[in-house]
Amino acid sequence: MSTTRPFTVVMAQLNFVVGAIDDNTTLLIDSARRAIAESNAQFVIFPELTLTSYPPEDLLLRPSLAPRMKVAMDRILAAKLPTTLVFGYPESYEGKLYNSLAIVDQGKLLATYRKQCLPNYQVFDERRYFQAGNQPCVLEIHGLRLGFTICEDLWEEMPTQQFEHQSLDLLLNINASPFHRGKACERRQLLKRRAQAIGAPIAYVNLVGGQDELVFDGGSLAVDSVGNAVVQAPQFEAGLYPAVFKLSSSGRYEPACGSCATQPSDLAQVYKALTIGVRDYVTKNGFKGVVLGLSGGIDSALTLAIAVDALGAHAVHAVMMPFEYTSQLSRDAAAEQAATLGVAYRSISIKSIYDQFVGALASEFEGLAEDVTEQNLQARCRGVLLMAISNKKGYLVLTTGNKSEIAVGYSTLYGDMAGGFDVLKDVSKTLVYELSKYRNELGGTGDSGTFEAIPQRVIDRPPSAELAPGQVDQDNLPPYDILDRILELYIEEDASASAIVAEGFDEQLVRRVLRLVDVNEYKRRQSPTGVRLTRRGFGRDRRYPITNGWPIGG
Repeated sequence: MSTTRPFTVVMAQLNFVVGAIDDNTTLLIDSARRAIAESNAQFVIFPELTLTSYPPEDLLLRPSLAPRMKVAMDRILAAKLPTTLVFGYPESYEGKLYNSLAIVDQGKLLATYRKQCLPNYQVFDERRYFQAGNQPCVLEIHGLRLGFTICEDLWEEMPTQQFEHQSLDLLLNINASPFHRGKACERRQLLKRRAQAIGAPIAYVNLVGGQDELVFDGGSLAVDSVGNAVVQAPQFEAGLYPAVFKLSSSGRYEPACGSCATQPSDLAQVYKALTIGVRDYVTKNGFKGVVLGLSGGIDSALTLAIAVDALGAHAVHAVMMPFEYTSQLSRDAAAEQAATLGVAYRSISIKSIYDQFVGALASEFEGLAEDVTEQNLQARCRGVLLMAISNKKGYLVLTTGNKSEIAVGYSTLYGDMAGGFDVLKDVSKTLVYELSKYRNELGGTGDSGTFEAIPQRVIDRPPSAELAPGQVDQDNLPPYDILDRILELYIEEDASASAIVAEGFDEQLVRRVLRLVDVNEYKRRQSPTGVRLTRRGFGRDRRYPITNGWPIGG
């Protein structure tokens, strides 16, 4: 290939499985062959840590890692594919482990680049495992001068500065960049700055798919030398996305206009992240389907809709577990939604189970007034039923608690918190309402025509746990718009009590909410994992000691 002819870079935005080294290697080889056959690809670039996928966590400490990597690398080299492959893998070298990038051409390893900037914040802890590289990588391939970086190298200044006087034709950047709200716009702005700094186009490939609480949204793109996005892969969709580079009148290579996916709205991105998170957690872990308690409230209604969209109605089982405080509205709404979405549905009363528990505890509770204990007992009866169904039928229990409730402990340990995956774990109550309205706007079609996935009366009713007569959430919690803003400031922005009060909130309320957050850390530590949507979710993001004497004011 001469230096004046166009060339094609295929961005392999794929969904790999953490630890499945053999399968990931097969997917790499098969995808490269497809890229060659379909797009005549001269370069096929894959995401960060392709062979183990991301994040492999303590699998990187296994003594068998290095020999498994050698087997995988030997397979790739033996395939002798007629293209240049760029992919990530954990490289063991002289007793150290690196987050590395391999460049393989025609079955030969041309070079290895070692990631220089290792993120160790938010959900990242790469310094636990990897040593940092200290050299840039620039290669001449097919008459083209190419630079190579890995993910965080693009977010920090130093690696890009190493290319500023290198006269690159193209920078190839491989990524495992997880989703949070607003992340896609941040990436575009970053790529624009970096392309302008080096005066060269950038091909950016990102991982796609769910891995425990993280969701990788893809959104791979090719930008020109001034940072304009010319080729944009869709978010949340695996595929092979080609970018053709042609010599421009200025004498430099630029990406030619190609497919440029429209960026979904914020709510659409959040909803897709939730569905892919559920789908991949269930399927990658080998569950037959999911079961959830359908209460007639908005949280379980939204969870049911997401589960159906993620897995199909055939893989979803909903159970209403009424008690004497369960309203007729709740019973009717749950049955209506289950029928509308076409899921398996059953109603199992917990009255007799609850009575048996109370009877067994009668002597233990003698002389003590009824309190929240009896309310929690109702939730625990439901948790036992759902876990039994899970064990018997091989279904994953989806819990339905939202971030607002989990933050302040408005949930029952071993009750409504019992399960394997919390779909709404990083979804505030106010966002639950927004997503429910968004899902209804999408609509759907069935035997009875167009339908709303979530009954409107469920959206309109005051939220209630229905664990006591006439109970509503606002009996115990401030209005959700106020609560959620306080929680956002404290959890996601790490604001102090005084800083939150300075925003105009009542000091007594702020201190009460913050205390609830702090004292319920022990509950959250035992809660199921769930999709991360914000910059600071509960889980990998936020690690506070359960036992501590930190004063609330600071």
